[in-house]
Amino acid sequence: RLRPGAAPMPLKCPPLEQMDRPPARDRAEALELVRRDGLSLGEAAKDFKGDREVVLEAVRQDGGALGWAHEDLQADRELVIEALRQDPQALEFAHEDLQKDREVVLGAVRQDGLALEYADKALQHDRE
Repeated sequence: RLRPGAAPMPLKCPPLEQMDRPPARDRAEALELVRRDGLSLGEAAKDFKGDREVVLEAVRQDGGALGWAHEDLQADRELVIEALRQDPQALEFAHEDLQKDREVVLGAVRQDGLALEYADKALQHDRE
């Protein structure tokens, strides 16, 4: 699976039991799927992409799942910080207000300097 907006990379083959699996029918099934593969949020129903608990479990498994979350959740500071713990470059998918948030950006950049690319331009030129 590709992260939203990401360049093609070698594909990881999902376990056989997940191949050709229909999308989650209910919340419990959606939670189970994203706990195993956070990026499966991309295939989830719209309602699950806006469900904070489902998205939180997805980003704990793969921070890049933030790119599939509803925009309101991409602005949820706590949820974004959780995604950045798992994948600092998930800053790319954070709401622009959080890309301007010095504390959020520093946390991501301290883990992976390449995350600076997704920070607000003003912070990119900040020497600290």
